Amino acid sequence: MSILTQKTLKNKTYFSGVALHSGLDVNVCIKPAEPNFGIVFKRVDLKSDNIIYPNFNNVTNTALNTTVENEFGAKVSTIEHLMGALFGLGIDNALIEIDNEEVPILDGSAKIFIEKIILSGLQVSDAPIKIIKINKEIKYSEGERFISIKPSTLSLDIDFELKYENKIIGNQKNKVKVYEDDLRDIYNSRTYCLFEDIEIIKKKGFAKGGSLENAIVVKDKEILNPEGLRNDKEFVNHKILDCIGDLYTTGYRIVASIKCSQGGHYLTNQLLKKVFHNKENFSILEIKEKNLPHTLINKNLLKSIA
Repeated sequence: MSILTQKTLKNKTYFSGVALHSGLDVNVCIKPAEPNFGIVFKRVDLKSDNIIYPNFNNVTNTALNTTVENEFGAKVSTIEHLMGALFGLGIDNALIEIDNEEVPILDGSAKIFIEKIILSGLQVSDAPIKIIKINKEIKYSEGERFISIKPSTLSLDIDFELKYENKIIGNQKNKVKVYEDDLRDIYNSRTYCLFEDIEIIKKKGFAKGGSLENAIVVKDKEILNPEGLRNDKEFVNHKILDCIGDLYTTGYRIVASIKCSQGGHYLTNQLLKKVFHNKENFSILEIKEKNLPHTLINKNLLKSIA
């Protein structure tokens, strides 16, 4: 298997489940696609104007999820976990058919997406991959919350920090090398909320499909989920998963070093818009030779696929 050529699924794969925020039942079919097709959503419940590109410029909402929308008002929300799974598995091209406006939440992580895509197999083409190389440091901040991106050599490093008054979550930090580390804890980490925020979130029209089966709920010093946490940094690890998924709205894998404190979908999207506003900030490179010291998809996942 060439690690530097574009990949798609070998066979189509299906997902069904409830949508976290709308509460709707949703069906998704991910189909193989030709080289240079990219990642594309198709709203099959709409008869026309139903193609949506998950690009950072098409993001129209970042409140508790990432939503992308086309010029005709067709949208797909909560794309971040699926996009993170596609990024991690090195899927460059796929058609995602969906029969409603929100990706199903499944278990609240990327775990099921990863497992089922691996089972479908990968198809490797002869077309070379392209990567985004960051040329200069860019920062976006709001008060104490910030995210920055700077040049790196053949790596994508994400250094993330959470700060909560709640003692269970507290101050959590983690740093990962996306193309080198074992990221199972990242992809297995679920979305979460504080118990006292649930009613506020629901009054805003969100979390209609939320439950202990698809989200961690923290109340004071207690985790309400009977099974507890999947890993001791699950809160910050989920934020890193979200970040990876949002980064894939660039359309390519990235070589850079990212640092974030108390960030989320909004900060990541604003950073990407700032980076790509000026062509001097980045380069898009086509990789034609096997001259990299490690894969541009995670090595541990590659072992599972090969």
